[in-house]
Amino acid sequence: MKSKAMVLEAPGKMSLKVFDVPEIGPVDALLKVEMVGVCGSDVGMYHGKKSRKPRPFPIIMGHEMVGEIAEIGETAAEYHGVRKGDRVIVEYAFGCGHCRNCRMGKYVQCESQFCYGSMISCNDPKHLWGAYSEYLYIAPNANVHKISRDVPLEAAVLISAVLGNAIRWLRIIGGVTIGDTVVIEGPGQQGLAGVVAARESGAAHIIVTGTSIDQSRMELAREFGATYCCNIDQEDPVELVRDITGGSMADIVMEVSGHPQGLITSFDLVGRGGTIVMPGLYGMDTEIPLMMDKVIYKEVKLLGTFSHNMVSVIPAIKLVESKKYALEKMVTHRFPLAEAEMAVRVAAREIAGEDPIKVVIVP
Repeated sequence: MKSKAMVLEAPGKMSLKVFDVPEIGPVDALLKVEMVGVCGSDVGMYHGKKSRKPRPFPIIMGHEMVGEIAEIGETAAEYHGVRKGDRVIVEYAFGCGHCRNCRMGKYVQCESQFCYGSMISCNDPKHLWGAYSEYLYIAPNANVHKISRDVPLEAAVLISAVLGNAIRWLRIIGGVTIGDTVVIEGPGQQGLAGVVAARESGAAHIIVTGTSIDQSRMELAREFGATYCCNIDQEDPVELVRDITGGSMADIVMEVSGHPQGLITSFDLVGRGGTIVMPGLYGMDTEIPLMMDKVIYKEVKLLGTFSHNMVSVIPAIKLVESKKYALEKMVTHRFPLAEAEMAVRVAAREIAGEDPIKVVIVP
């Protein structure tokens, strides 16, 4: 059996290739990809943004996947609790299982950085290490979760690397709780998921900041539970938060705008003893000047966060399956596999006349 896949040969260079589908033994499995999301990190990878270590090109991108189990070994079926024909999602990181971080349960920080769609070359055995493909290889250490077929694919594809991220970043690591004031800088897919996570955690005020081009995103933010939306081209977000809170400012600020100025502004948005959650990736060659005295005088907690894990994905699944939020509305653009490069460019807002929130590929 063969599988078509879109391969990133080098930054800015993609091509459609055909791979042999690997043989599946007792401990691994094969996913028939039904839909894969285009992540902001995919855009950065395509444009050559520096990462924590050099990318092992060529790479099949894609780590936000939902699909059907096409083949599965007996041991893997028992381990994951799924069988052939089940619809599942697969987490981004799976880890080597042997390094210190993996043995401590911190597989997201695996020393080998085993992650789908970003840090494993398709030249490596099994080849299908990304979901911009018709099939994805499910490694023995992968984390697989069964999903109800009643959930729209457009919502299911957001579970792990969008909503699962937001739950881990804001609730588990950030500690948002009842009555908090939360500011989310950036109304993209991660910011919108952050609104849901903050609302479910009991936040009293959820303030989302964006620019004039974010009108459709702001509308969706309000639908998901944002109490205020601030167009920073027309209004000072610091003054808005000061007015809303009576001067006490935000308990938690999550910076997901992707712009260094957003992080700089977060130091003024956060209140005394507050928390700044920083999942944004600005590039390993980007230096951001910060007024650290503001952190010291306010006793602010700066929390770096990266990706999701099982602890956040399980509640994300339950929330999506509840259908409390029409998360599928986030998906605005769909592309076939052969147009994956265009999908990435649309997600990057490089194509005039397009207003993307979430872009997906349907192999």
